[in-house]
Amino acid sequence: MSPPTTLLAFDVGARRIGVALGNTLSGSARELGVLDVRESGPDWPRLDQWCKEWRPDALVVGDPATLDGGDQPARQRARGFARELGKRYGLPVHPVDERSSSKEASRRFAAGRAAGTRKRHQAENIDALAAVIILERWLADPDSHLPPMPDAPT
Repeated sequence: MSPPTTLLAFDVGARRIGVALGNTLSGSARELGVLDVRESGPDWPRLDQWCKEWRPDALVVGDPATLDGGDQPARQRARGFARELGKRYGLPVHPVDERSSSKEASRRFAAGRAAGTRKRHQAENIDALAAVIILERWLADPDSHLPPMPDAPT
């Protein structure tokens, strides 16, 4: 059996990147937070801090293909971010099909509000919740893992 692996997962958006933390030992994921994206790029210092604190073994990035599997600007943005992650941290970067993850995050958030476990002001963390869903998909189905992104260490 391989040792437990700590993972950070990302839901890449134009203005924010949701970040989740998980591991293969528990098979679970939780929200870590949101990185703001500015004209100069993501909030790398904050991500550097999280990487230093959590010391991930690998990174998982949502791949926002269209419903028919095609390309779109969001997909190019996510792939560019994934390549930069691999170069910056020297870790394997695994893409995961993220189709419908944002809708699922919205449903989970609404259910949390209805149950009283979420507050309206926490809506900014919905991107982190989408990253949780992306990481849960990766953890739940190891046989479906796509190969690490090109230009990233394996």
